[in-house]
Amino acid sequence: MSIFDPAKLTTKYLAPATSFRPIDGRKYTLTHSDSTGQLFLTIGCEYDLTLVNPQIRDEVKAEWISRMGEFTLFGCVHVSEGEFDKKLANVRYLIFKKELPLALQAIVYGDQNIYINFPWLLDAPIYIQFQSDFPQYNQILYHGTPRQYLLSTKRETKS
Repeated sequence: MSIFDPAKLTTKYLAPATSFRPIDGRKYTLTHSDSTGQLFLTIGCEYDLTLVNPQIRDEVKAEWISRMGEFTLFGCVHVSEGEFDKKLANVRYLIFKKELPLALQAIVYGDQNIYINFPWLLDAPIYIQFQSDFPQYNQILYHGTPRQYLLSTKRETKS
């Protein structure tokens, strides 16, 4: 797994979202540059589809969802919907699994002000759906809590 470097993260907000509101339906779009390692995070009430490269589809999207008063950060990554063969879908799946902790660290770190006003979100579960037309890659996996990613960032930046 790559190590998260906060200096390589650029965060922007799409109005009406701010660094503190809203929670319900708050959406994250994370993309990156392979050449520079730069990460680009947009936080808004809609996904920032201007960041998404339709040929590559290597973005991570996530949103806060409330069910019966409990919040969950639910995200998705695009493995394959028929445009990739099974071998390439497997490669994409493995890359997403390897790099997802870094992506989640960037999302949580990039929006850390939200946890100041809503500290209970720190312990909300994070689930990521791997979207694929191949059943073995089409799954939803638990990926910890925002607190774990913030603590991980603090440990890494102290080193």
